[in-house]
Amino acid sequence: MTTHQLAYRESTGQGRPVILVHGNSSSSRTWQRLLDSPFGQRYRCLAPDLPGHGKSPRSTDGYSISGYTHALAAFARDTGARDALIVGWSLGGHIALEAAPELPDAAGFAIFGTPPLTGPEAMSSAFLPHPALAVGFSAEVGPQEAHAYAAAQLSPDSPLSPASAVADILATDPAARSDLAAALASGAIADELAIARTLRQPLAILHGDEDQLISLPYLRSLAPSLPTLWRHEIQLIPGVGHCPQEERPEALAALLTKFVTGLA
Repeated sequence: MTTHQLAYRESTGQGRPVILVHGNSSSSRTWQRLLDSPFGQRYRCLAPDLPGHGKSPRSTDGYSISGYTHALAAFARDTGARDALIVGWSLGGHIALEAAPELPDAAGFAIFGTPPLTGPEAMSSAFLPHPALAVGFSAEVGPQEAHAYAAAQLSPDSPLSPASAVADILATDPAARSDLAAALASGAIADELAIARTLRQPLAILHGDEDQLISLPYLRSLAPSLPTLWRHEIQLIPGVGHCPQEERPEALAALLTKFVTGLA
């Protein structure tokens, strides 16, 4: 399906809408196991392909976080999901946070694989020094680099094949990665930590305990300053890396269910 020029997938559930925002060089495909699960059968899950990703068209005006946030807000309006729980993974979590001012009716926000940043200077503390991270900011990516990037998003001993993620990476508009790198280099990102600290909606921050890319100590250092943080701490998902929706969707669904049922 398409709306506002974005392709998207939708589950069969009719409960509260849940918008699932994928990460850098990924697509709505990453959410398919969640869409097909009892969670997707209970809630109306909507998973868009960001511009330049999946089946959505490539942008002719370049890519930016603000562009993604406008697209997300328009998607929520166009699908009648203004009151959705917004779930963002990795880059999708950064987009969700920066879109919060444009989503005043959202019921809440849940992010994972996403360390809220004050700006580019925080990246060295928020991210672990994994060599594959550079692939996410490189325009031209070959199969070998794509495989390394996809494998880094799983737990070190994951039995899952990264083949589907590799296909997503290779299908993504190269400019989406190079424009993201340029935005970080120029400081063209919002103070996401300030946004998180002033949210009036509940915020859940989840974290795979074998994530090879994100610093758990960094996330935990932020927790005391986030007044609407769910359960007042970072929620760990055991036995998974950066992609719990791929490795243990049932564990992710269990946490999201507890979170969404407590929303007003």
